[in-house]
Amino acid sequence: MKIICIGRNYAAHIEELKNETPGNPVVFLKPDTALLKDGAPFFYPDFSKNIHHEAELVLKISKQGKYIQKKFAHRYFNEIGLGIDFTARDLQDQCKAKGLPWEIAKGFNGAAPIGGFKSVDDFEDLKNIDFHLNINGETRQKGNTSLMLFDFGTIIEYVSQFFMLKTGDLIYTGTPAGVGPVKIGDKLEGFIGTEKLLDFEVK
Repeated sequence: MKIICIGRNYAAHIEELKNETPGNPVVFLKPDTALLKDGAPFFYPDFSKNIHHEAELVLKISKQGKYIQKKFAHRYFNEIGLGIDFTARDLQDQCKAKGLPWEIAKGFNGAAPIGGFKSVDDFEDLKNIDFHLNINGETRQKGNTSLMLFDFGTIIEYVSQFFMLKTGDLIYTGTPAGVGPVKIGDKLEGFIGTEKLLDFEVK
């Protein structure tokens, strides 16, 4: 399976990192070895001193397809979950400054914690989903799908032009404002609405 990630999908997050607003979704990939499941702890890596949390809604692909039209995109995912796009911000800044790819800052081991999933049928409106991330009991990030620059259908239409989507693939759909560093000892809890779907510690 593959992990497809969307960057710069919330205006306030673009502003906080002083990035340009994209005309199309910004796409990058993580290897499956980045997945961190079942509440397993995240072990802070030696190669970075500035790991940032980025909480995101995650689509689970349920059907193979490519060149998918937006109007049919809803047929290709059946569950929505919550995950973290961990980013080694210091490595990313170094790579960006040299004009180099920054996969090492996004795709390292454990860089994609994933929690539980909810059926799409559990949501009244996919364009109005609240989610948030707490660290040590304090809310650090809050988002709603109404604030996305590119909605789920647009994302699927765009990425499926380049990558065939296969059952079990995950799409991390972008993070809202409020990203910041984590440290050893932090407890991260992620929620869709009021339901906790993600819970793990940094060690």
